[in-house]
Amino acid sequence: MYLDVSQEAGKQFYLSDLQGEIVMLNLLKFNAVADYSNHPGLGPEESISGQRAYKLYMNSALPFIREAGSKVLFYGRAMPFLIGPEAEEWDEMLLVSHVEKKEFLAFAQHPGYLKIKGHRQAALADSRLLPLLPQRIKIE
Repeated sequence: MYLDVSQEAGKQFYLSDLQGEIVMLNLLKFNAVADYSNHPGLGPEESISGQRAYKLYMNSALPFIREAGSKVLFYGRAMPFLIGPEAEEWDEMLLVSHVEKKEFLAFAQHPGYLKIKGHRQAALADSRLLPLLPQRIKIE
């Protein structure tokens, strides 16, 4: 299960010389019931699904995403792979475009964002976050 950036992966990303737009591919698998045990006081009084907790996260995170000049490109339900492991399944997928690495880092370290990040952690049973670099190629 992967919910947060590892120290080593974070260090490599931070020290990288990435320039220009970065699109973050998020693969999401939700908890049946959101687990707010590590974030007391953040969750609602009644139990909610992981999917509902992720929607709370997105609604709370969107102002910080926009403040960083970033934008959601796609958010939707994931289907089974046509090519890929049959046993690997994801509930939803999210693509977020960030203008530059520094804007992504500013978003991820924003004090307001850090206060609501627990919705994401409560929502997810597993996730993947893959930085994608758009290629400007001419296809003939």
